[in-house]
Amino acid sequence: MLSEKEKRELFRKLEDTKREVSVLKTELNQIDEQKELSFQNKERYSREIENLIREAKEKKVKRDLLTKQVKEDKEKRQKLNEEIKKSISEIKKLNEEKEEVIKKHKIKEDPSIIRAEIEKLEGRIETDIMPFEKEKELMKRIKELKGAYGRSKEISSIWEKGHALSKNIDNLRKEAEEAHIRIQNRAKESQSKHEEMLEISKKIDDLREKEEKDFQKFIGLKRKFNEINEKLKEKLLEMGKLKEEVDKHKTETKKKMKEEEDKILKDKEEFVQEKIKKGEKLTTEDILVFQNLDRENE
Repeated sequence: MLSEKEKRELFRKLEDTKREVSVLKTELNQIDEQKELSFQNKERYSREIENLIREAKEKKVKRDLLTKQVKEDKEKRQKLNEEIKKSISEIKKLNEEKEEVIKKHKIKEDPSIIRAEIEKLEGRIETDIMPFEKEKELMKRIKELKGAYGRSKEISSIWEKGHALSKNIDNLRKEAEEAHIRIQNRAKESQSKHEEMLEISKKIDDLREKEEKDFQKFIGLKRKFNEINEKLKEKLLEMGKLKEEVDKHKTETKKKMKEEEDKILKDKEEFVQEKIKKGEKLTTEDILVFQNLDRENE
């Protein structure tokens, strides 16, 4: 049996341990919430980083395609410019050849001018409404011009070649200009994609810094959580042992009280029995003792 002092000390220890357990549980729950919040933040940053990396890769694919197209257009433009230079050189040679033929045959009018005049007059006959005499006059003039043009067939052939080259140069220049515009537009778009990639890369670096910060915070809180959890386990074990001692003390106390009650009851029983033997009058308390004895015997 514990002394009163030991009993008070035991109950004090149990209450102190209960308070410590309660404090540790509260602290553990708070740290667990902080720990989970840090982990959720870390995971959120990880998902954002993953999405940005995917976006950056998509932009890189587009940028690389545009860069490739710019390179191809530059090569095409260069070839077109080379063809233009070559055609211009050929036209210069044809002009020189044309001048020689004009001098040789003493041609006063450029066949190209004659041909243009023929086409102009033929166009008027087809589209204009005019008197018959006027039409005959134009037809006569066309015939004269065709005769002059026929006499300068050699230079006409040169003119036609030059005309074809000139037309080809116009087409080549148009293609080269279109290629140049495409180069400018695609180069601008490619640069825009590149700048967007750099901006995304900066965002990723910032997010990785935040991700690492929350991850380290999570690690620290997890370590602290485990430390407090170990303390809590120790205190719960200690509290369990103290409860066992308290329960043991209560059992012993209850047993002792029962023994004392039984002894008192036995003494009263003997006292009542003695009174009955002597024929003495029983009191209400004596009758109650007797009834209790009957119930116990049952």
